[in-house]
Amino acid sequence: MKLVPLRLSGAWLIELAPFSDDRGFFQRVYDDVTFAKHGLSTSWVQDNEAFNTRAGIVRGLHFQRPPHAETKLVRVVQGAIYDVIVDLRAGSSTYGQWEGVELDAQQQRMLYIPRGFAHGYCTRTEHARIVYKVDAHYAPQAEGGLRFDDPTLAIAWQVAEPTVSDKDRRWPSLAELRTPFEELT
Repeated sequence: MKLVPLRLSGAWLIELAPFSDDRGFFQRVYDDVTFAKHGLSTSWVQDNEAFNTRAGIVRGLHFQRPPHAETKLVRVVQGAIYDVIVDLRAGSSTYGQWEGVELDAQQQRMLYIPRGFAHGYCTRTEHARIVYKVDAHYAPQAEGGLRFDDPTLAIAWQVAEPTVSDKDRRWPSLAELRTPFEELT
């Protein structure tokens, strides 16, 4: 397992190292000692799974407001996605910036997203299955979001006509959002 820091402080790309032979492979996808050594969350309370039937679906950009803010560990087990995070931590030097990474079942990589980030993805294939761990329980009253097509962010979703829920189309832009992450950096 190799942890690679991303440009946005606190976010990591985790490259897995499968052991393969003619039967298939085995790999470690989480190790609390390795995570703790890098200062990452090691206390997961929920495992979530999302399945998407077709390419071009955009979900997000989502976050949970404090005190229900969550750290996520995202992995694709079927298909491929373009995963995007946006730094919403008021005191961060990368506030309002975004970063995107390709995640797919073949590359065996994960994305570690700390609290204070909005998160979303675009499916690149049919039948994309995403699994992720979170370190806080979901609280519907703490739901928050950011417009996926905010012109200020100008995220390159890599799809001409995305399929997006009505709810995700109604989130505010970054300029309209008063970040709930004043204490995080």
